[in-house]
This record gives sequence, C-alpha cells and structure tokens, in this order.
Amino acid sequence: MQGTPVNIIAGSHVWVEDPDEAWLDGQVSKITGNDVEVTTTNGKQITSKLSKIYPKDMEAPAGGVDDMTKLSYLHEPGVLQNLKSRYELNEIYTYTGNILIAINPFQRLPHIYDAHMMQQYKGAPFGELSPHVFAVADVAYRAMINEGKSNSILVSGESGAGKTETTKMLMRYLAYLGGRAATEGRTVEQQVLESNPVLEAFGNAKTVRNNNSSRFGKFVEIQFDKNGRISGAAIRTYLLERSRVCQVNDPERNYHCFYLLCAAPQEEVEKYKLGHPKTFHYLNQSKCYELADVSDAREYLATRRAMDIVGISQKDQEAIFRVVAAILHLGNIDFTKGKDADSSVPKDDKSKFHMKMTAELLMYD
Repeated sequence: MQGTPVNIIAGSHVWVEDPDEAWLDGQVSKITGNDVEVTTTNGKQITSKLSKIYPKDMEAPAGGVDDMTKLSYLHEPGVLQNLKSRYELNEIYTYTGNILIAINPFQRLPHIYDAHMMQQYKGAPFGELSPHVFAVADVAYRAMINEGKSNSILVSGESGAGKTETTKMLMRYLAYLGGRAATEGRTVEQQVLESNPVLEAFGNAKTVRNNNSSRFGKFVEIQFDKNGRISGAAIRTYLLERSRVCQVNDPERNYHCFYLLCAAPQEEVEKYKLGHPKTFHYLNQSKCYELADVSDAREYLATRRAMDIVGISQKDQEAIFRVVAAILHLGNIDFTKGKDADSSVPKDDKSKFHMKMTAELLMYD
C-alpha cells in the first residue's frame, strides 16, 4: 500500500491527504526534495510528504468498477473513491476478489432482496452478475453441495455497518435455496428466520450509532441434508454486554425487551405492575424511550409470534417475561442502613412494593 514515488513528477495527477475530506485529488505543482505541493481540483494548496502522495488513475470509469482487483492502483484513496462513486449510484455492494464490501445505505432497498433477485443469483457463476450478498451465499452453498464440506461466511464490520441486516439476508437466501415445499406445521427454514426477532429483542439495543445494534456476537450454524435441504440449525451467542442492563448512557436505550414489555397489552402491563419506561431506574438513566418508526407495542406482539414459531411454549414465554419484569422492579429497590451494624432494609414503601413484586414474579417468599 506504499505510494510509488518513482513516477510522481510536476503535473502528475495524484491523491493527497486532507484533514476534512480524507483524500482530495489534484495535480502536483512543485516537488522540493521530499516535499510535494499539490493544487487540488477544488482550489486548495496542500504541501505533503512524497511518501503520503498516491497516483490517481485517470482512466478509471466514472461510475467505479464492480471488482476492485480491476483497479490500476489498490491504495486507500483509490478504493474509497471507487466505493464512493458506486454508492452515489445506489450500488452498495462491491467485490475485491471474493470478498464482498457492503456500505450501509441507511434506507430500505426491498427491490434488491426480493424473490426475483434470489431467482437470478441461484446457481449463477460468481462475478457474472452485479456484486450481491446473495452471490456470496450461493457460492458457499454450491461449494458445500459439490464438495460435501462445511463452509463458513464471515460477516464483520464496525457498529452500524449493517452486520445484523446482512446476516438476515444470508439466512433468507439459504432458507430460499434449502427450503421445502410448504408442508404441514412449521418448517425448519421458518424457525431459522424467526429466531432473529427473538434474538434481537433480548440481545439488541439502541446505541449512539445504530438503533438496532447487536450487543452480542453470534455464530449461526445451518445444517443441510444430503439433498441440500435445511435439516436443522443451531445459534450460539456469546459476549452479551450484560453491564448495559443496569447502566445505560444517554441517549442510548437498554435492551429492546424491556420497552416491548412496557408497551404490551394492558392486561399484561397490569399483571406485571409495569408502567411507562421512565418510571424504572434501569431505563430512565437515558431520556430516550422510543425509536423512530418503531412501535414497541407491535414489536412485542411480533416477538411473541416469533417465539411461538421457534417453538417456545406459552409457559416458558410467560416465565421469560416474568424475569424481564422482575429485573425492572429489582432496579427500583433502594436500601438504607438497618438497626444492626451490617444490615440493610428497604428504604421506603416504594422500595417495599418493588421488592414484593420482584419476589412474586420470581416466585420467592
């Protein structure tokens, strides 16, 4: 990734680092020893070290290339410029060989994930169609079928990059390839897909950068039989950020499940003695209670439906939400010094009420 100082002379078209714009393109106006003066296309004069100057490919197509191995220069400004040109045309996917780079469009693009799209990528040679997450899933699936070996797809990126959504797309495509004709009862693929809302309710939260940030890592294993049909799945989660339950920074939110339960149908809210999230210490450390365009009441019902499909019994669901409610009440218990040297007692009637509710919900005396 080092610059090639050899061919940079006065008049060369280059990329130069800029504190505001990251990289600017321009022409070399003067070279003095190791220092290079560049006049950028937007009229700035920038002096930089020769080692920090990169040549600009003047033949690169205006709309960028779909596979970056085709670029003349695979340096940082060249890569970023290519991704930017494509992003401006709503092309959010770009290859570098067999690696797919995805840029979060921060909007829904349903047309590029519909059944017609899945049909197109099914069995198409890699690289023949535009870069797409379905193409990556297809290659992994075909390799597994043809070689009879397990395959892994790694999805990585920083917070808000779109890992959660990308994983859902991969699962959807694999369920499409390995699905059976609609038969009686719940299909395995349905269960695989419906595990997402459940995991998200209990493992995702709003952070500064992302409204639905996974606060845990997950390893999703989908098993196929010898005919290439989905036969089972296992999802392992690890590194759940548990400290978030009792401490939330403004303007973030705690895990979705707490807000969903506070917005549950009236009889449940009364049964668990809940109220507005602002009445609970574990939720009111941040002033953010709602998410834009998301109805917690609707999400609660969707989560319950997903739990049904995944096969969690009514009795278990009941127990799960009892624990969620108990945690909220637990956060509202304050203690004060008791009569004995090392003893504590609930501070006031409010604390006593929440203590009684916690005990009831957890079925303790």
